[in-house]
Amino acid sequence: MSHNRFLLLDVGAVRPGRVPLPPAFAVKATTADTEGRFSLLEVTLAHDIPRHTHHVADECIYVLDGTLEVEFDDRVEHATAGMFVLLPHGIPHALRRGSALPPRLIQISSPGGWECYLEDLIEAGPTVFTAGALDPAKINPIAAGHRIRYEEPAV
Repeated sequence: MSHNRFLLLDVGAVRPGRVPLPPAFAVKATTADTEGRFSLLEVTLAHDIPRHTHHVADECIYVLDGTLEVEFDDRVEHATAGMFVLLPHGIPHALRRGSALPPRLIQISSPGGWECYLEDLIEAGPTVFTAGALDPAKINPIAAGHRIRYEEPAV
């Protein structure tokens, strides 16, 4: 029953997952908490996220602090504290730090599953990086299981 899913987290608390996530990813509502409808995380964007497409999930972002540079389709926008971004599924986008301090944001994925994807990436460890940056070619085998595809540079 829905009333059994009530959730109230203390300040700084996070929801447990299959594997611990780095402090940059604070899971506030898991996909299981919402019966698959969405997942919600507080994120500090420590690494730029390369251009990619979610084939199923819409991504919603509310910027808490800093500036988030959003590449959406063929344009670049800058979202600052208090601004909201909707990234509909099926449209390529990238997220980058647009300020000296990494932006902090609320990220909602609907339907849920984003925290499950992050857990898979964390399990893969440093193998998903090349020269300190996320490597699309190394991420795609993991992302495919979550219906996400990163654009790989032409060889």
